[in-house]
Amino acid sequence: MRTEGLVKRYGKRTVANGVSINVKQGEIVGLLGPNGA
Repeated sequence: MRTEGLVKRYGKRTVANGVSINVKQGEIVGLLGPNGA
Protein backbone atom coordinates (compact mmCIF):
# COMPACT_ATOMS: atom_id res chain seq x y z
CA MET A 1 0.00 0.00 0.00
CA ARG A 2 1.33 3.43 -0.82
CA THR A 3 0.10 6.94 -0.21
CA GLU A 4 1.72 10.29 -0.92
CA GLY A 5 0.80 13.73 0.35
CA LEU A 6 -2.15 12.58 2.48
CA VAL A 7 -4.09 15.36 4.20
CA LYS A 8 -6.78 14.67 6.82
CA ARG A 9 -8.93 17.28 8.51
CA TYR A 10 -11.69 17.16 11.09
CA GLY A 11 -13.59 20.37 10.53
CA LYS A 12 -11.01 23.17 10.65
CA ARG A 13 -8.43 21.03 12.49
CA THR A 14 -5.71 19.48 10.30
CA VAL A 15 -4.53 16.22 11.86
CA ALA A 16 -2.28 14.98 9.03
CA ASN A 17 -0.59 17.16 6.43
CA GLY A 18 1.54 15.79 3.61
CA VAL A 19 1.94 12.26 5.02
CA SER A 20 3.59 9.74 2.69
CA ILE A 21 4.02 6.04 3.48
CA ASN A 22 4.89 2.85 1.63
CA VAL A 23 3.91 -0.44 3.33
CA LYS A 24 5.11 -3.65 1.72
CA GLN A 25 3.12 -6.88 1.72
CA GLY A 26 3.53 -8.69 5.04
CA GLU A 27 4.65 -5.60 6.98
CA ILE A 28 2.76 -4.51 10.07
CA VAL A 29 2.60 -0.78 10.78
CA GLY A 30 1.17 1.13 13.73
CA LEU A 31 0.68 4.88 13.96
CA LEU A 32 0.63 6.67 17.30
CA GLY A 33 -0.19 10.29 17.97
CA PRO A 34 1.28 12.53 20.68
CA ASN A 35 -1.28 11.27 23.23
CA GLY A 36 -0.61 7.60 22.41
CA ALA A 37 -3.88 7.10 20.53
